Amino acid sequence: MTRNDTIAGTVLGAAMVATALIAGAFYIFACAVMPALARSDDRVFVDVMRDINDVIQNPVFLLGFLGALVLTGVSAWKLRDRPYRWWVWGALVAYGLTFLVTVAFNIPLNNGLTEAGAPGALREEFEDPWVAWNVVRAVSSTVAVGCLGRALVGYGRSASLGRSESPGPSDG
Repeated sequence: MTRNDTIAGTVLGAAMVATALIAGAFYIFACAVMPALARSDDRVFVDVMRDINDVIQNPVFLLGFLGALVLTGVSAWKLRDRPYRWWVWGALVAYGLTFLVTVAFNIPLNNGLTEAGAPGALREEFEDPWVAWNVVRAVSSTVAVGCLGRALVGYGRSASLGRSESPGPSDG
């Protein structure tokens, strides 16, 4: 295995970790945070979501959120000649959807909560669409994790075989 192969494997592993962390964040919102907030009154719901939207804009979250996209893209480029490359490309497409949904739907909805208005009206415009788009993000980012995991299996197999040997039919 060459140094380049080791770097490519490391980047692929880092892409999976970053993507899994983000998928986990969206998952926990889908199955715990939003159902818990659904039990609260309008003022509490709006105040808590405003607080979450404020504190989540931090370097740690942004590093994972953007890092998942960048690392998966770099992996797709570095592993472009490997038989398991399609798993990496699948992950890139799935996480690209996650990124797009976040930027096109969830962030504008978050920004709408910063406006003045009656808590009931703000919640009415925000809650159902945000929850639905978050489920899309949770599913698409989880698909990306699965694809990256499958690519890591292919990477491990090719590393154990040596790159010069041809992979088996299940590696593609």
